[in-house]
Amino acid sequence: MQNATPLQRKMLRTSEAADYCGSSVSTFEKLRVFGGGPQYVKLGRRVVYDPADLNKWLEENRRRSTSDCGAAK
Repeated sequence: MQNATPLQRKMLRTSEAADYCGSSVSTFEKLRVFGGGPQYVKLGRRVVYDPADLNKWLEENRRRSTSDCGAAK
């Protein structure tokens, strides 16, 4: 199977991205306003997410315990 080029990649709308990550649309909307969420692309008034960016964001936010603050940046 060939790797998808950027033109072939399926971009996800906010509701699809929230489902993909097990979250809610309102959480994603708040993350866009206040920061801390995955990278996104604006296409006119539409917001879309690349699944690769969602995977990266999920990996960066992986924790082992509630006291784990994550890797120092």
